[in-house]
Amino acid sequence: MNLPPGFRFHPTDEELITHYLTPKLSDSRFSATTVITELDMDKIEPWNLPSITKLGEEWYFFCMKNRKNPTGLRTNRVTDSGYWKATGKNKEIHRRRDLIGSKKTLVFYKGRAPKGEKTNWIMHEYRAGPNPTAINNNVWVICRVFCKNSGGDHSHGSTCFSSSHVAENSFEVEFFQDSLADQVWNYCYNNV
Repeated sequence: MNLPPGFRFHPTDEELITHYLTPKLSDSRFSATTVITELDMDKIEPWNLPSITKLGEEWYFFCMKNRKNPTGLRTNRVTDSGYWKATGKNKEIHRRRDLIGSKKTLVFYKGRAPKGEKTNWIMHEYRAGPNPTAINNNVWVICRVFCKNSGGDHSHGSTCFSSSHVAENSFEVEFFQDSLADQVWNYCYNNV
């Protein structure tokens, strides 16, 4: 994807909740797909994300939160190769003094719980609302995904992208690449 020179997308936590997630919750047809597209994080491995988006070293997606089962409170975060495990304490996100959402940090583990192997893939899951810790089925969240190297920087290092981590469905990858590239180009062309 060819982006205009200097193009950056680094929104703050508050901006993600206020300008992207809240409008998406109000109208599911809301589209910020120039930089945030819809994706089912349970259907794709984190190391395949760069070949889908080609947008910097961190990636943003609207994702639907799904429960493991209809009566349970736990969220399903399992892929074919591993699972996302919550870590740490949720961070509250405020706008001025008002609580507008929260951010949960998750780490990707290869394999099956509880014997999975920890990776450097990190996800921040953003939830909106005055009670962002409430578990609701089929609610949109924003996921910010990146790979952290051992030094703490975002990196395309060998721990994140090895030759064994190849996109398994090239049609799916090409579809997302073409779609996102067209949307970014149209946005930039129409807003310059």
